[in-house]
Amino acid sequence: MSKVFKLPIPSAPEGETLSDHAFRQIQSAIVTGEIAPGSRISEPELVRAYGVSRGPLREALHRLEGQRLLVRVPHSGVRVVALSRQELNELYQIRESLEGMACRLAAQNMTPAAIDELCQVLLAHERDENFQAGRGYYPQEGGYDFHYRIVQGSGNQMLFRLLCEDLYQLARMYRIQYSSTPNRPPQVYAEHHRILDAIADGDGELAELLMRRHIRASYLNIEREIAQADLQRTEAS
Repeated sequence: MSKVFKLPIPSAPEGETLSDHAFRQIQSAIVTGEIAPGSRISEPELVRAYGVSRGPLREALHRLEGQRLLVRVPHSGVRVVALSRQELNELYQIRESLEGMACRLAAQNMTPAAIDELCQVLLAHERDENFQAGRGYYPQEGGYDFHYRIVQGSGNQMLFRLLCEDLYQLARMYRIQYSSTPNRPPQVYAEHHRILDAIADGDGELAELLMRRHIRASYLNIEREIAQADLQRTEAS
């Protein structure tokens, strides 16, 4: 692993099992990049870091595999997922298509109260200190996530399971780790506002188009970042 956690976590919060607690903490470390993509997972290191036995830890790791954040590599053990360019492109193609559909349905199905709550989510993002300082976009999750709220508001449960359960943390990992590109956070915020306006106006076609453009722009931003990192490595070698 590329990083060992600094402090052990001796006990889980009330009502949460040790396995749940380890799962939540390791999930956060992977999604935010504290444990880097491609890193080998060392059970002894995690046992020492979290103060849990191997049983609860392995249960947590199994759940993270189910979220596609960990993968088993032959002759190499368990590693943090690191999507190839082709796999990343495919993930964003799925998001572009399905989240565009979710926007169209949300424009038809979201109530005024739900739209107001979506507006409050954006206001919370705007007030975030990291966003205000230009360090990155709000690291949202679940009900605080603009994208999550829209899929939820679509009213399509199969769409919700695909985007907010099966692929959610994997997509969130790439969204967060590439959210601090210079100038990208304010662009994301402006794009989100235009999508919200289209949903509030009940214009499903425009909402779908804007979401598809937004996700495509996010993917192109990631592509540029990867290409620049590859160039820097080549020049340094």
